[in-house]
Amino acid sequence: MENFDNIARYKIFLAVAEWGSISKAAAQLYISQPAVSITIKKLEESLNTTLFIRKSKGVVLTETGRELYENAKRAFAILLDTEDRLKFHQSTGRLRIAASNVLCKHFLMPYLKEFTNLYPDTDLSIICTSSAAACAMLERCEIDLALAAKPQKLDALAYHSLGMIEYIFVCTPAYRDKLDCDNDEIFERGNIILLDKDNVSRRHLDHYYAQNKINPLHILEVNEMDLLIAFAKMGIGVSCVVKQFVLQELEAGSLIEIELSEPIAPREIGFLYQDLKPMNENVLKFVNGVDTVESYISC
Repeated sequence: MENFDNIARYKIFLAVAEWGSISKAAAQLYISQPAVSITIKKLEESLNTTLFIRKSKGVVLTETGRELYENAKRAFAILLDTEDRLKFHQSTGRLRIAASNVLCKHFLMPYLKEFTNLYPDTDLSIICTSSAAACAMLERCEIDLALAAKPQKLDALAYHSLGMIEYIFVCTPAYRDKLDCDNDEIFERGNIILLDKDNVSRRHLDHYYAQNKINPLHILEVNEMDLLIAFAKMGIGVSCVVKQFVLQELEAGSLIEIELSEPIAPREIGFLYQDLKPMNENVLKFVNGVDTVESYISC
């Protein structure tokens, strides 16, 4: 039972691992830096291993440190879920979801509506943030579900696909006539309206540019997909948007698609969650109910 003395140290260990810095972890925990260093040293001594490699600008986990980090993080997540079930026994638990503003608006809403109708007593919280931040929160067990593009490596995460989203360039018919050029020449002639460079979708597009040796001459950056659509409808440029978000405009003819010789590769999006045992029952309820909700993502 003496190993249970380490439980109090794991919170400090997790903070150091996540911040990659003893000083930053100390600031977040409101304790002194020497206290954090002593705690980590005692934890390493008790486990007879080295958890961190000390560097000039912080610390990084060793292989054994990474193993301990992943398991400690999961253990604390299970404890938090158990506490919630005991504290809020009148409800059916909690479910924390994070997604970008655009994914929340265009994809998450129908699933939320269905879930709240079926489980009205569940404590539900929605965090609108960037996809990258949502995935980071999931790794730290700060949320239960993240709606985001499928990462290249899932590691310890489970994934439930919603399908593929397509990226296209659109503008008004009048602006297209004004350009008076071939479709592939729009990057040289037109105002190209894109998401800012911190956005995951923009990085996907920049990769497309690099692959096809495209260098747009006139770029206007915005931070929301809805602004891309609005500016394109105003006739001030060509916007790169998710096709599923402008189906009505394309059908009505207020926007037209610029069909390129090399289309942009689609991306898969879906729900990411920790592959924990035991699993948060509400995660399973939500994910299992996803397939029963009609979505236009595959349109």
